Amino acid sequence: MSEAGVIHDIGYQRYEGPRLGRGAVLGALYVHGLRAAFGFGRSAKSKIFPWGVAGIILLVAVINAGVRSQTGTWLFDYFQIDNNMSLLVIFFAAIVAPELVSRDLRAGVLPLYFSRPLRAADYVTAKVAALVTALWLLLGVPQFIMFLTGAFTSKTGMKGVWHELGLLIPGWGYSLLWALVFASISLLIASFTGKRAFAAGGIVAFVLMTVPVVGVLSLLPSQTAHHLAGLASPISLINGIEFWLRDVQDPGLDIGDLGPIYGIEAVCLIAVCLLLLLARYRKVASL
Repeated sequence: MSEAGVIHDIGYQRYEGPRLGRGAVLGALYVHGLRAAFGFGRSAKSKIFPWGVAGIILLVAVINAGVRSQTGTWLFDYFQIDNNMSLLVIFFAAIVAPELVSRDLRAGVLPLYFSRPLRAADYVTAKVAALVTALWLLLGVPQFIMFLTGAFTSKTGMKGVWHELGLLIPGWGYSLLWALVFASISLLIASFTGKRAFAAGGIVAFVLMTVPVVGVLSLLPSQTAHHLAGLASPISLINGIEFWLRDVQDPGLDIGDLGPIYGIEAVCLIAVCLLLLLARYRKVASL
C-alpha cells in the first residue's frame, strides 16, 4: 500500500472581485446596526420592543395632529413631544445599545472584525451613527407627521407651509441633540459588559439616578447652585438647552442666565463619552 499523499482539487478559487476596503466595511456595520436597532433580520420577538416604542410615539403624534386639525392648537409642539417621550427614548437606547455592542463582546467577534482593514475608530463611528440615526428616527418621524398636519391644514397656503417648516427644522435639531447625548452615554456603558441585561440596567440606572440629584441641588439656598442644578442629569441638561435657545422660563428648571454653560456641558459630555468609547475599543483591538 502506497504511503504517498494525494492532492484533491475540491474547487477552491482565489477571490478576484473588487476590494472595497474600510469604507464598505464601515457602511456595512452601520446598516447592520440600524437594522438591528429595529429588529430587522432577527426574530419576531426582537421586534416587539423597538416597534412597540415607535408605535406609542407615533400614536401620540397622530393624536396630537388630530387635535390640531380640529381645534387649531397643539397639545404639545415639536420640542415638547421629545420632552414628553423622554422615558421611552431612554428605554429604547437602553435596549438597543447592548444589541449593538454587548452582543459583539459576548460572541467574541471583535478580534475577527479588527483582523480586517477596520480600525477601532471605524467600529465606534458605525455603532454611534447607527444608534443616533435610530433615536433620531424614533422622534423625527412623529414630528414629521405633526408637520404634515400643520402644513396641510394651513389657511395661508405656502406661507403657512414655510412657517411650519421653520418650526419643524429646529425640532429635528432638538431630536438630534437627544439622540447624540443618549447614544453616546448608552454605548459607553454597554461597551463594558457582554451581558445585555446588565448593560441595559446600567444605562437606565445611570440616567434615572441622576434625576433626584437635580432636585436636591435645586433646594440649596445658593441661587447659582439652583441655576446649575440641571447640569447633574442628562434629561435636565437637554431641557436646559431648550429653555436657553428658545428663551423659555420653566418653574421646574430655572437656568437663569447660565444657558451657555448647559450648551458647553452637552458638547463636552458627548465628546468625553465618544473619546472614552474609542479608547475602550482601541484597548480591545490591541489585545
